Amino acid sequence: MMSGTVVIGIGIAGSLRIRDLLNPLPSSPVEHLKLLGFVSRRSLGNVQGVKQISLQEALNSNEVNVAIISTDNQNHSESVRMFLEAGKHVLVEYPMSLSAKTAHELWGLAEQKGKILHVEHIELLTEEYKQLKKEVEGKELVKGTLHFTGGPLDEERSGFPAFSGIARLSWLVDLFGDLTVTSATREEQKEKNYSRMTAHFLTADKRPLTWIEERAPGMKRDKIINFCFKSGCLERLPDAPRSAVGIFMQDLILFAKKLLGQISKEELAAEKRRILLCLELAEEIKMHLFRCQKAVLVL
Repeated sequence: MMSGTVVIGIGIAGSLRIRDLLNPLPSSPVEHLKLLGFVSRRSLGNVQGVKQISLQEALNSNEVNVAIISTDNQNHSESVRMFLEAGKHVLVEYPMSLSAKTAHELWGLAEQKGKILHVEHIELLTEEYKQLKKEVEGKELVKGTLHFTGGPLDEERSGFPAFSGIARLSWLVDLFGDLTVTSATREEQKEKNYSRMTAHFLTADKRPLTWIEERAPGMKRDKIINFCFKSGCLERLPDAPRSAVGIFMQDLILFAKKLLGQISKEELAAEKRRILLCLELAEEIKMHLFRCQKAVLVL
């Protein structure tokens, strides 16, 4: 059966979703997704030959079974809730919510409605990351750092850095397992639009990990690693060939497999646990920094 699909939000990611839905990988589960239209706050008419429909049409239509949400981070949870309540399966870009509590509520709603809630995490699908995971596998960590740099974000739309940077946190959890936040700091120079958040963790084996999220105008988008193991240190990301299948298409294939019941319950449970754990850690970092800021104000 074909699943009628709408894309919500036509930014870069939304446009890529439309492209991939119109050109599914041959013989892949994505061929079961039939693009019926897109929703945008702007009046765009047609995009890539796909008609614009209203949000209410998308929610009310019996032909629409699937919603792909590619809006600003601040709007993710509201959109997910609306489409789940309307009885639609949902794919949402990360982070699914800017609150761990809300994320748990939305997952509960999806289960109550018997619908698939899929959170895109394309950072785990890149060839660069897949190669890194192979390099790390089986090695005993001593300590490690993951330092991300990039241009500034509008925090109102993208959320607190621990949430907007959830992709890097997902790397650390996927590579090293359960983490505990031990401390966090944040430096801001608002006149320069500069921000640096540093979070410290311990692994289950009490090994220290540091995550740095640093942003400023003109700052190159990059990930710098320094993972030290008992067998030696890994100080740069491994070279990796370009994949024949794009990461957004890989993500769509995974989502379509879930719709077709081709992913095991064990895999689904493990993925859900990782996603919620990362959001809980992001919340802990935010609350830790809030408490520190409050303590400074009191002093």
